[in-house]
Amino acid sequence: MQVKFILKNKGETVETIHATALIADVVDRLRNKRIGVLVVSQTGSDIAGIVSERDIVTGLAEQGIGLLDQRVETIMTREVKTCTPDDTIISVMELMTDRRIRHIPVLRDGVLAGIVSIGDAVKFRLQELETEASHLRDYISH
Repeated sequence: MQVKFILKNKGETVETIHATALIADVVDRLRNKRIGVLVVSQTGSDIAGIVSERDIVTGLAEQGIGLLDQRVETIMTREVKTCTPDDTIISVMELMTDRRIRHIPVLRDGVLAGIVSIGDAVKFRLQELETEASHLRDYISH
């Protein structure tokens, strides 16, 4: 199966933030939206970076509470791994596992078109496996 099937169920909304925003704003948005990552974007359709809970925890450990008054660009991850709607869910899960990342933005023709979390991928894959098992049980019983 492909990433586009996750986006079909989940939607294509992606929470973004400007690189010049304060990290305190990131913390508020992550908490209020109950999410783990924001895509750093100037237009809402480009990707300049990504900022995650992990980036904030690492920054706090290294710099202390003063980190919250700094700009997102000081801690954001600039090398963002992305996928396309046509990539397979298995390949995205492998990328997440290999790179130890939990979120991958989806690009359609170079434009931000969604985001997939490891939870999204695992949930979809489990549903897919359950459907396959159900079909096999039906086939065997007939």
